[in-house]
Amino acid sequence: MPNTERGQYLIADARSLHADALEMLSQGRIRNAAEKAWGATKRATDALILERTGREPARTSQTSGGLKALARQNAEFGALRARYIIRMSDLHAGCFYNGICEPANTITGLILDTAGYISDAERLSDGIGGS
Repeated sequence: MPNTERGQYLIADARSLHADALEMLSQGRIRNAAEKAWGATKRATDALILERTGREPARTSQTSGGLKALARQNAEFGALRARYIIRMSDLHAGCFYNGICEPANTITGLILDTAGYISDAERLSDGIGGS
């Protein structure tokens, strides 16, 4: 669990966004659900980077770069980074921006698994298994 108040807020926000994604998914709004799940992924990753570096990313490029730097330190961060990149590509760019939400079972699986991503980012943010 994050140690800072801001880190805890970011994780809570990630969970809230994921809940919104699940609600949208239940309504058949996969494109919007994908973007909410991407937002949850980004917020959880921002919390991780804040806790590990003391700096909260202001832009997606900083989040991506921060996670890349952490991945050079530890294989667990590398595995999380691979999941982050897939979500950025498939949920954010592919499904939300370009409307390519197929195969639907793959996109749905990523949306559902965002809860696991958030939990893993939270776990890594407090130093268990991290640097």
